[in-house]
Amino acid sequence: MSRRPISVSIDRLRGRRPVPSPAKLPGDDRECPRCKSRFRADEMRRNQFVCAACDHHFPIGARDRLDFMADGGDWTEIGGELRATDPLRFVDLQPYPDRIRSAEAKGNTEAIVCAELRLAGQACVAAIMDFGFLGGSMGSVVGERFAKAADHAVARGIPFVTVTSSGGARMQEGVLALMQMAKTIVSLDELADAGLPFVCVLAHPTTGGVWASFASLGDVTYAEPGALIAFSGPRVIEQTTREKLPEDFGLAEQQLVHGHVDAVVDRRELPARIGRLLAILQQPPKAQPQSLATQLAQNGTDRAASMARALPQLSKKLMDRVMGEQPRRPGDRW
Repeated sequence: MSRRPISVSIDRLRGRRPVPSPAKLPGDDRECPRCKSRFRADEMRRNQFVCAACDHHFPIGARDRLDFMADGGDWTEIGGELRATDPLRFVDLQPYPDRIRSAEAKGNTEAIVCAELRLAGQACVAAIMDFGFLGGSMGSVVGERFAKAADHAVARGIPFVTVTSSGGARMQEGVLALMQMAKTIVSLDELADAGLPFVCVLAHPTTGGVWASFASLGDVTYAEPGALIAFSGPRVIEQTTREKLPEDFGLAEQQLVHGHVDAVVDRRELPARIGRLLAILQQPPKAQPQSLATQLAQNGTDRAASMARALPQLSKKLMDRVMGEQPRRPGDRW
């Protein structure tokens, strides 16, 4: 015989009615999962979707992030006309085109938005991933937009910045999605051949094929606090190995300890931090032609001394040529 828990309410026995909780306006406030603090939607946006009490970083859309990063919120999109197709006619719980339309209804047309902008006074190209669009998965359009953004940076001669937030390759596109790993790496090779810096910011989460390709190739790599950075998430690893993982497995702070990232930077500090970095990494101006005095100094003291000893003879020959006189022989008097 099973025992069922007994629940007794004193208020009910005394005839009191429970006090209803206050009505919650949809979209008007949010609760921090770490400290349970509550904020209005406008307060969250003013603080760049970071908890003001405990600095927990909430997810943020690609366009919102570009608005925060760009000087004056001005940016010009690159490759926005590209749209996903269904070459494999993939169907799981619903057809792939239906999933795309549902994701586009949230405001984005793909899991990455690329743009040219000025960041803390420095011109650059940015490729920002959006986890809200099919988990930030990398499909054919994501790879093509990334490649076009890198080509645009090479053509303009400006740095390339990316912010990653992805679950990996898009399974609905199969091997076509996996091919984007190679495409993005080749794009970064062309960027490196042009001598342009590549700065990568790892946001929560950065996993799978994105982490195994361009996300791990930054000249300088930053990470947001608490971001999960790993090829496979801890849940998948625990289910495979049947072992319990540490609580901080794959988090940005642990990746910093192991040297996989260069710094963990608060989202609100990223624009200024990246701007200073780009100012340092930008190519120096072309060298101006050196003066004769500088060339003599660089050629060494011996060569300079020998040239100085030859100067009196050179001036005497020049004077004879100007005066129309014959070259004098040894022993002749002036």
